[in-house]
Amino acid sequence: MSVLQMIQERSNHTCELCTSTEDLKQYTIPPSLNENVANDVLVCKTCLDQIEGNEEMDANHWRCLNDSMWSEHVAVQIMAWRMLQRLRGEGWPKDLLDMMYLDDEALALARATGEHEDEANKIIHRDVNGVILDNGDNVVLIKDLKVKGSSMVAKQGSAVRNIRLDHENEEFIEGRVDGQQIVIITKYVKKT
Repeated sequence: MSVLQMIQERSNHTCELCTSTEDLKQYTIPPSLNENVANDVLVCKTCLDQIEGNEEMDANHWRCLNDSMWSEHVAVQIMAWRMLQRLRGEGWPKDLLDMMYLDDEALALARATGEHEDEANKIIHRDVNGVILDNGDNVVLIKDLKVKGSSMVAKQGSAVRNIRLDHENEEFIEGRVDGQQIVIITKYVKKT
């Protein structure tokens, strides 16, 4: 059984955040690189577009988190916590966050993307041209890079898809080059 089939079965074919049954998609929560039941949630297009920043946040849509934050599945709890953190300026999400409990491991994962940080304190990753990088972006290497600890050289022009940001250092991202997961310095990449 595939990961998608398992999360569809787990969620009874509904969005695990808002319970919509329309246009459902599998979403791997960052900074996870691999799809698995523990790292994935089933979300509708409306939720996904707002999670990924493709659409403006609709605070009223996210009132559904009042129910989904109590899910027995940690991935759903983490996504609920992150979305409540994004909306905390609205007032009502603060009350829900005060009620919510995540164990230490889940809380560390939830904080991995920096949702809980104030805008002034967030680490912002920028490419060589100053363009802001986000989890899941695609970049191209702008010069040949020797990979420490191996004989590999990542060639200029190599595409790196679905990058992950290092949330402790604004100069580092992670991605796969020639099938190998490596850490790349942001000044050597250009967003595509």
